Amino acid sequence: MINLTSKKCIPCSVGAPTLDEDEIREFMKSLKEGWEVIDNKKLKKTYKFRNFKEALDFTNKVGALAEEEGHHPDIHLSWGKVVIELWTHKIGGLHENDFILAAKIDEINRGI
Repeated sequence: MINLTSKKCIPCSVGAPTLDEDEIREFMKSLKEGWEVIDNKKLKKTYKFRNFKEALDFTNKVGALAEEEGHHPDIHLSWGKVVIELWTHKIGGLHENDFILAAKIDEINRGI
């Protein structure tokens, strides 16, 4: 397994290659349960909370992390639930950065 939380997101350029199925499968082994790969282009996970405040607190922490990493997920907030979608918009698919941020988001959730 790869220790993704020890890594930092690095900017990638337009035209950088997206991860292939084997690379995605390998990175998935390093993530906690609940993440799903959609069309080999996107990561998605739903986090459940006891109420809106907890979901909002988590969302704010994810936002701060995204700014720190320079890599920004789509975040969908509703009562007691946050859905995170990750992909590298610049390349239209998955990059190592998406898995790094996913692993770090899971670490945030452990602290709530």
